[in-house]
Amino acid sequence: MRAVFVAGAGTEIGKTYVTAALVRRLRAMGRPVRALKPLASGVPSLDHPDFSESDTARLLAAQGLPVTPETVAACSPWRFAAPLAPDLAAAREGRSLALPDLVQWCAAQIAAAEPGTTVVIEGVGGLMSPITPAETGLDWLEALRLPALLVSGSYLGAISHALTATETLRAHACPLVAVAVSESAGAPTPPETVAGAIAGRIAAPVFCLRRGEECPEALAALAAG
Repeated sequence: MRAVFVAGAGTEIGKTYVTAALVRRLRAMGRPVRALKPLASGVPSLDHPDFSESDTARLLAAQGLPVTPETVAACSPWRFAAPLAPDLAAAREGRSLALPDLVQWCAAQIAAAEPGTTVVIEGVGGLMSPITPAETGLDWLEALRLPALLVSGSYLGAISHALTATETLRAHACPLVAVAVSESAGAPTPPETVAGAIAGRIAAPVFCLRRGEECPEALAALAAG
């Protein structure tokens, strides 16, 4: 069994798009897969018309699962309405989140997965985005001790952000499976140019995902191990 953590070089750069594409590709390859977005902000209530556009709904669709209270809770147990960092969004609702609880839940899902299943855990925001008042997404990743699939955009500045994130992962001894460059709307250069610039500076494989295209099979194979 393999588990991989999808981390972002920034916020709103295509993590869910890449995660969903990865899940669809693994299913097409006949590989069992489970996708989780344990922590999510900006999620409307289940009965709201916009819920179908939420990250949780997109991941359920990629897995071929219906949107029900049970499937939503099994994918995203910590959901907050405000589109803010999770610690701030939780505070608005008078709630709190403890990193050990989040890590324990993720570990339990990995342990309970059927043999041969790839468990894909999508993080929230960027790698260093706060998730509690004291901890970041990097702390979450380190506690899980999983390899990371880093998602970058192709916008102006994306190369620097991606290289900063990869250097942060290296400094914290977090294994990097690959970098996926997700096409950003209105970017001044094609994603292949950004991917080439990143690839020339790191040891890990780098892939491109243009909007409307599916996940490369080679990337899915790396993620599945």
